[in-house]
Amino acid sequence: MTEESVARAHDALVEVLSPGQVRRDESTRESYSRDESDAGVFPPDLVVFPESTTQVSAVFRTCQALGVPFTPCGARSGKSGGSLPLRGGVAVSLERMNRILDVSVEDLTAVVQPGVVTGELMRVAEEKGLFYPPDPNSWEFCTLGGNVAENAGGPRALKYGVTRDYVLGLEWVLPDGEVLRVGRRTIKGVAGYDLVGLFVGSEGTLGVATEITLQLIPRPRHVKTALVVFDSVHGAARAITAVLAAGILPRTLELIDETALEAVDGRGFNFPPGSGAAVIAEVDGNVEEGLFTELAELGEICERHGAREVLVAQDESQREKLWAARRLVSRALRALKPHKISEDIVVPRSRIPDIILALKALGEELGLRVATYGHAGDGNLHANILYDGPHQRPLVETAILRMLELTVSMGGTITGEHGVGLAKREYLAMEQSEALLRLQRRLKHFFDPSDLLNPEKIFPALERS
Repeated sequence: MTEESVARAHDALVEVLSPGQVRRDESTRESYSRDESDAGVFPPDLVVFPESTTQVSAVFRTCQALGVPFTPCGARSGKSGGSLPLRGGVAVSLERMNRILDVSVEDLTAVVQPGVVTGELMRVAEEKGLFYPPDPNSWEFCTLGGNVAENAGGPRALKYGVTRDYVLGLEWVLPDGEVLRVGRRTIKGVAGYDLVGLFVGSEGTLGVATEITLQLIPRPRHVKTALVVFDSVHGAARAITAVLAAGILPRTLELIDETALEAVDGRGFNFPPGSGAAVIAEVDGNVEEGLFTELAELGEICERHGAREVLVAQDESQREKLWAARRLVSRALRALKPHKISEDIVVPRSRIPDIILALKALGEELGLRVATYGHAGDGNLHANILYDGPHQRPLVETAILRMLELTVSMGGTITGEHGVGLAKREYLAMEQSEALLRLQRRLKHFFDPSDLLNPEKIFPALERS
């Protein structure tokens, strides 16, 4: 955008918002130029902070009228570059729309605005004896609008599912500013096409949610957590598949390999000396004795597959220290090498041991450190490539390509919860046919014919003749 067009957009947006809701100072623009990915720095020309559905609609209509690209964002905690304003233009922050509008104990529902922090809804629900299961690793600061955009998952997805499984209805602003209500407030309902299912996970390319109706469930009365220690990550992976094959369904089975253990050991939690890998196993329910029985059976299976120790958290403090260490892994890995790329791949559960062996072999072959951790219980692994600097970036790109090829060859997918965004758009064709890509591009064009909303995301760049 030229200085003249930026000034014109600024003046038009101030008319539909207020001067305090439109920013173009360098500090603000820099803050909204990046997310938690390594996908690059893309400063917007303007940042706006609407506070209502009407204002979001007005911003969208104004940008369309001016031909200015606009990109929605929340906490910018995403790892795929999905909220980066690649063409500049206007960053539309929904963080001021942060109210919990209703929590119904009778209906087991909550109605929230998109800027509500996920952890805040969890806390409020639990105070009422209810439970919101989706738990992305960044739940302490990510927002529910972002969770809806990316269909966020988390450790508890093994038992309880992901964000889409809890979204009943949406107030949705289309790219042209039209406001729709899709879905319902009831638990069941099949009237018409499932537009909620389409919009959840659309990564901010088909519109944005300005109000979200969520299903809640009764809070389990008891939770028991165990740390299972192994000599090797391959042994841990085999144990995880054996636990699931035995018919045990914990609410989490989190894998931490030796590199990830090295990164977090001693940072608030001390793992047993000589640990080569660990699994955090957690079970929940309403009968405490049954949970001890379930953990004991799980531990016996793990021991048959090489577990050295099964340590059960004795109180909430121990449990929280263990989970705090798990949540720290991604950031702690940066202490081992200056740079890292995080890939969230998924393979069928039966192939978890195979993909872990293959990724370790790939790292050794290329001379790169690969840390593998994550939600192994549902096949979703965060494979991190650690490297020294820009001179190794071509090698890293080779590693990413081969990692994703291995994943797809095993019947897996290139992303389980982080989304495609910018970071993985050029790899999508590995997994999806050209016909499927064409269909999705047509959907995007139907909703956003001007291609001004969050442009250049998800789909591989088209070759220009």
